[in-house]
Amino acid sequence: MTLSPVLQFHDGHSIPQLGLGVYKIADAAAADAVQVALESGYRHVDTAALYANEAGVGQGIARAGLPRGDVFVTTKVWNADHGYDSTLRAFDESLGKLGLDYVDLYLIHWPVPSQDRYVDTWRALQTIRADGRARSIGVSNFHPHHIDRLLAETAVVPVVNQVELHPWLQQADVRAYDAAHGILTEDWSPLARGRAIGNPTLEAIGARYGKSAAQVVIRWHLELGDIVIPKSVTPSRIRENFDVFDFALDDTDRAAIAALDSGERTGRDPDDD
Repeated sequence: MTLSPVLQFHDGHSIPQLGLGVYKIADAAAADAVQVALESGYRHVDTAALYANEAGVGQGIARAGLPRGDVFVTTKVWNADHGYDSTLRAFDESLGKLGLDYVDLYLIHWPVPSQDRYVDTWRALQTIRADGRARSIGVSNFHPHHIDRLLAETAVVPVVNQVELHPWLQQADVRAYDAAHGILTEDWSPLARGRAIGNPTLEAIGARYGKSAAQVVIRWHLELGDIVIPKSVTPSRIRENFDVFDFALDDTDRAAIAALDSGERTGRDPDDD
Protein backbone atom coordinates (compact mmCIF):
# COMPACT_ATOMS: atom_id res chain seq x y z
CA MET A 1 0.00 0.00 0.00
CA THR A 2 1.27 3.47 -0.90
CA LEU A 3 1.67 5.81 2.06
CA SER A 4 2.20 9.56 2.13
CA PRO A 5 5.69 11.03 2.46
CA VAL A 6 6.35 12.51 5.90
CA LEU A 7 7.77 15.91 6.78
CA GLN A 8 9.82 16.69 9.86
CA PHE A 9 8.79 19.26 12.45
CA HIS A 10 11.47 21.29 14.18
CA ASP A 11 10.50 19.62 17.49
CA GLY A 12 11.60 16.17 16.26
CA HIS A 13 8.16 14.80 15.43
CA SER A 14 6.91 14.23 11.89
CA ILE A 15 3.65 14.52 9.95
CA PRO A 16 2.30 12.72 6.87
CA GLN A 17 2.34 15.33 4.12
CA LEU A 18 -1.07 14.39 2.67
CA GLY A 19 -4.03 14.08 5.02
CA LEU A 20 -7.82 14.07 5.09
CA GLY A 21 -9.68 17.26 5.97
CA VAL A 22 -13.15 16.91 7.52
CA TYR A 23 -14.51 20.48 7.61
CA LYS A 24 -18.32 20.59 7.33
CA ILE A 25 -18.66 16.81 7.51
CA ALA A 26 -21.29 15.53 9.97
CA ASP A 27 -20.24 13.18 12.77
CA ALA A 28 -21.59 9.96 11.23
CA ALA A 29 -20.24 10.81 7.79
CA ALA A 30 -16.87 11.71 9.30
CA ALA A 31 -16.58 8.26 10.85
CA ASP A 32 -17.16 6.64 7.46
CA ALA A 33 -14.83 9.02 5.60
CA VAL A 34 -12.00 8.55 8.10
CA GLN A 35 -12.34 4.77 8.00
CA VAL A 36 -12.23 4.74 4.17
CA ALA A 37 -9.26 7.11 4.15
CA LEU A 38 -7.23 5.08 6.61
CA GLU A 39 -8.01 1.87 4.74
CA SER A 40 -6.85 3.60 1.53
CA GLY A 41 -3.43 4.63 2.83
CA TYR A 42 -4.03 7.97 4.56
CA ARG A 43 -2.37 8.23 7.96
CA HIS A 44 -3.29 11.84 8.83
CA VAL A 45 -6.70 13.30 9.78
CA ASP A 46 -7.36 16.99 10.46
CA THR A 47 -10.39 18.04 12.53
CA ALA A 48 -11.31 20.86 14.93
CA ALA A 49 -13.69 21.61 17.77
CA LEU A 50 -15.62 23.90 15.41
CA TYR A 51 -16.36 21.04 13.04
CA ALA A 52 -18.45 19.20 15.67
CA ASN A 53 -17.22 15.86 14.34
CA GLU A 54 -14.37 14.94 16.67
CA ALA A 55 -16.42 12.00 17.99
CA GLY A 56 -16.98 10.72 14.45
CA VAL A 57 -13.30 11.10 13.63
CA GLY A 58 -12.44 9.07 16.71
CA GLN A 59 -14.94 6.39 15.72
CA GLY A 60 -13.47 6.18 12.23
CA ILE A 61 -9.98 5.78 13.65
CA ALA A 62 -11.17 3.03 15.99
CA ARG A 63 -12.98 1.20 13.19
CA ALA A 64 -9.89 1.21 10.97
CA GLY A 65 -8.05 -0.74 13.66
CA LEU A 66 -4.60 0.72 13.07
CA PRO A 67 -2.10 1.13 15.92
CA ARG A 68 -2.52 4.56 17.51
CA GLY A 69 1.03 5.52 16.63
CA ASP A 70 0.32 5.00 12.94
CA VAL A 71 -2.39 7.68 12.73
CA PHE A 72 -1.58 11.40 12.95
CA VAL A 73 -4.48 13.37 14.46
CA THR A 74 -4.86 17.16 14.50
CA THR A 75 -7.54 19.19 16.25
CA LYS A 76 -7.92 22.87 17.08
CA VAL A 77 -9.17 25.20 19.81
CA TRP A 78 -12.03 27.44 18.68
CA ASN A 79 -12.24 31.23 19.01
CA ALA A 80 -14.78 31.20 21.86
CA ASP A 81 -12.34 29.23 24.02
CA HIS A 82 -9.32 31.54 23.80
CA GLY A 83 -7.52 32.21 27.06
CA TYR A 84 -5.36 29.98 29.24
CA ASP A 85 -7.90 28.17 31.43
CA SER A 86 -10.63 27.98 28.81
CA THR A 87 -8.19 26.47 26.29
CA LEU A 88 -7.23 23.76 28.77
CA ARG A 89 -10.91 22.95 29.29
CA ALA A 90 -11.59 22.95 25.54
CA PHE A 91 -8.70 20.58 24.94
CA ASP A 92 -10.02 18.15 27.57
CA GLU A 93 -13.38 18.18 25.80
CA SER A 94 -11.83 17.57 22.38
CA LEU A 95 -9.70 14.71 23.64
CA GLY A 96 -12.73 13.11 25.26
CA LYS A 97 -14.77 13.32 22.06
CA LEU A 98 -11.93 11.84 20.02
CA GLY A 99 -11.57 9.02 22.53
CA LEU A 100 -7.79 9.38 22.50
CA ASP A 101 -5.09 9.75 25.14
CA TYR A 102 -3.25 12.37 23.10
CA VAL A 103 -3.33 14.23 19.80
CA ASP A 104 -0.35 14.57 17.53
CA LEU A 105 -0.95 18.25 16.79
CA TYR A 106 -3.05 20.91 18.54
CA LEU A 107 -3.60 24.25 16.83
CA ILE A 108 -5.00 27.68 17.63
CA HIS A 109 -7.70 27.81 14.95
CA TRP A 110 -7.67 31.61 14.43
CA PRO A 111 -5.73 34.41 16.15
CA VAL A 112 -8.88 36.56 16.67
CA PRO A 113 -6.87 39.74 17.25
CA SER A 114 -9.99 41.61 18.43
CA GLN A 115 -10.01 39.42 21.56
CA ASP A 116 -6.27 39.87 22.15
CA ARG A 117 -6.02 36.49 23.91
CA TYR A 118 -4.06 34.33 21.51
CA VAL A 119 -0.80 34.67 23.46
CA ASP A 120 -2.49 33.28 26.59
CA THR A 121 -3.98 30.53 24.42
CA TRP A 122 -0.50 29.77 23.09
CA ARG A 123 0.78 29.42 26.65
CA ALA A 124 -1.98 26.90 27.34
CA LEU A 125 -0.90 24.89 24.30
CA GLN A 126 2.62 24.82 25.70
CA THR A 127 1.27 23.37 28.96
CA ILE A 128 -0.69 20.72 27.04
CA ARG A 129 2.46 19.78 25.15
CA ALA A 130 4.52 19.64 28.34
CA ASP A 131 1.91 17.27 29.80
CA GLY A 132 2.35 14.96 26.81
CA ARG A 133 -1.26 15.22 25.70
CA ALA A 134 -0.33 17.00 22.45
CA ARG A 135 2.89 15.88 20.81
CA SER A 136 3.28 19.11 18.84
CA ILE A 137 1.61 22.54 18.82
CA GLY A 138 1.04 25.09 16.11
CA VAL A 139 -1.25 27.76 14.71
CA SER A 140 -3.80 28.16 11.97
CA ASN A 141 -4.67 31.29 9.96
CA PHE A 142 -1.86 33.33 11.49
CA HIS A 143 -0.28 36.16 9.54
CA PRO A 144 3.47 36.65 10.11
CA HIS A 145 2.86 39.56 12.50
CA HIS A 146 0.70 37.34 14.70
CA ILE A 147 3.51 34.78 14.91
CA ASP A 148 6.03 37.56 15.56
CA ARG A 149 4.09 38.40 18.71
CA LEU A 150 4.08 34.78 19.89
CA LEU A 151 7.83 34.63 19.43
CA ALA A 152 8.39 37.96 21.17
CA GLU A 153 6.28 37.05 24.21
CA THR A 154 6.94 33.31 24.59
CA ALA A 155 9.93 32.40 22.35
CA VAL A 156 8.13 29.15 21.43
CA VAL A 157 7.98 28.58 17.66
CA PRO A 158 4.91 26.82 16.20
CA VAL A 159 5.71 23.68 14.22
CA VAL A 160 3.07 24.48 11.62
CA ASN A 161 0.96 27.36 10.29
CA GLN A 162 -2.20 26.09 8.61
CA VAL A 163 -3.55 28.68 6.16
CA GLU A 164 -5.89 28.97 3.21
CA LEU A 165 -3.71 28.20 0.20
CA HIS A 166 -4.63 27.21 -3.36
CA PRO A 167 -3.77 28.28 -6.93
CA TRP A 168 -5.74 31.55 -6.55
CA LEU A 169 -4.17 32.36 -3.15
CA GLN A 170 -0.58 31.12 -3.22
CA GLN A 171 0.59 32.97 -0.07
CA ALA A 172 4.22 33.41 -1.13
CA ASP A 173 4.97 35.85 1.70
CA VAL A 174 3.49 33.59 4.38
CA ARG A 175 5.29 30.54 3.02
CA ALA A 176 8.60 32.42 2.94
CA TYR A 177 8.13 33.65 6.51
CA ASP A 178 7.22 30.18 7.74
CA ALA A 179 10.23 28.62 6.01
CA ALA A 180 12.58 31.24 7.47
CA HIS A 181 11.38 30.32 10.97
CA GLY A 182 11.41 26.55 10.52
CA ILE A 183 7.61 26.41 10.43
CA LEU A 184 5.86 24.06 8.00
CA THR A 185 3.00 25.53 5.98
CA GLU A 186 -0.18 23.46 5.86
CA ASP A 187 -2.80 24.23 3.21
CA TRP A 188 -6.53 24.24 3.85
CA SER A 189 -9.12 24.66 1.10
CA PRO A 190 -6.44 23.31 -1.27
CA LEU A 191 -8.94 23.00 -4.14
CA ALA A 192 -10.44 26.46 -3.45
CA ARG A 193 -13.76 24.91 -2.36
CA GLY A 194 -13.99 22.98 -5.61
CA ARG A 195 -13.05 25.85 -7.92
CA ALA A 196 -10.11 23.83 -9.24
CA ILE A 197 -12.43 21.22 -10.69
CA GLY A 198 -13.29 22.17 -14.26
CA ASN A 199 -10.68 24.92 -14.53
CA PRO A 200 -9.37 24.80 -18.13
CA THR A 201 -5.72 25.31 -17.19
CA LEU A 202 -5.76 22.57 -14.56
CA GLU A 203 -7.84 20.21 -16.66
CA ALA A 204 -5.37 20.59 -19.55
CA ILE A 205 -2.42 19.79 -17.29
CA GLY A 206 -4.28 16.78 -15.92
CA ALA A 207 -5.07 15.47 -19.39
CA ARG A 208 -1.34 15.19 -20.09
CA TYR A 209 -0.89 12.81 -17.16
CA GLY A 210 -4.22 11.02 -17.15
CA LYS A 211 -5.12 12.81 -13.91
CA SER A 212 -7.97 15.03 -12.75
CA ALA A 213 -7.64 18.75 -12.09
CA ALA A 214 -7.98 17.99 -8.37
CA GLN A 215 -5.09 15.52 -8.52
CA VAL A 216 -2.97 18.11 -10.33
CA VAL A 217 -3.59 20.68 -7.61
CA ILE A 218 -2.91 18.25 -4.78
CA ARG A 219 0.32 17.27 -6.50
CA TRP A 220 1.21 20.96 -6.82
CA HIS A 221 0.76 21.44 -3.05
CA LEU A 222 2.99 18.44 -2.34
CA GLU A 223 5.70 19.70 -4.68
CA LEU A 224 5.65 23.08 -2.90
CA GLY A 225 6.75 21.14 0.17
CA ASP A 226 3.55 21.99 2.05
CA ILE A 227 1.22 19.73 4.01
CA VAL A 228 -2.15 19.42 2.28
CA ILE A 229 -5.54 18.23 3.59
CA PRO A 230 -8.15 17.83 0.82
CA LYS A 231 -11.67 17.07 2.03
CA SER A 232 -14.19 14.60 0.66
CA VAL A 233 -16.90 12.28 1.93
CA THR A 234 -17.10 10.28 -1.30
CA PRO A 235 -15.04 7.07 -1.10
CA SER A 236 -13.96 7.22 -4.76
CA ARG A 237 -12.87 10.84 -4.41
CA ILE A 238 -11.04 10.15 -1.15
CA ARG A 239 -9.06 7.45 -2.96
CA GLU A 240 -8.53 9.62 -6.05
CA ASN A 241 -7.15 12.48 -3.94
CA PHE A 242 -4.53 10.10 -2.57
CA ASP A 243 -3.52 8.74 -5.99
CA VAL A 244 -1.00 11.50 -6.69
CA PHE A 245 2.37 9.86 -6.14
CA ASP A 246 2.92 8.42 -9.62
CA PHE A 247 3.48 11.62 -11.60
CA ALA A 248 5.30 14.95 -11.31
CA LEU A 249 4.65 18.42 -12.68
CA ASP A 250 7.17 20.13 -14.95
CA ASP A 251 8.26 23.77 -15.17
CA THR A 252 5.59 24.57 -17.76
CA ASP A 253 2.88 23.18 -15.47
CA ARG A 254 4.18 25.12 -12.50
CA ALA A 255 4.32 28.37 -14.51
CA ALA A 256 0.72 27.88 -15.67
CA ILE A 257 -0.46 27.33 -12.10
CA ALA A 258 1.57 30.30 -10.82
CA ALA A 259 -0.29 32.49 -13.31
CA LEU A 260 -3.61 31.69 -11.59
CA ASP A 261 -2.58 33.53 -8.41
CA SER A 262 -4.92 36.48 -7.82
CA GLY A 263 -4.97 36.84 -4.05
CA GLU A 264 -8.60 35.70 -3.84
CA ARG A 265 -9.72 34.14 -0.57
CA THR A 266 -12.61 31.73 -0.13
CA GLY A 267 -12.56 32.43 3.62
CA ARG A 268 -12.00 35.53 5.69
CA ASP A 269 -8.79 37.44 6.35
CA PRO A 270 -7.39 36.60 9.81
CA ASP A 271 -6.98 40.30 10.59
CA ASP A 272 -10.71 40.87 10.18
CA ASP A 273 -11.69 39.01 13.37
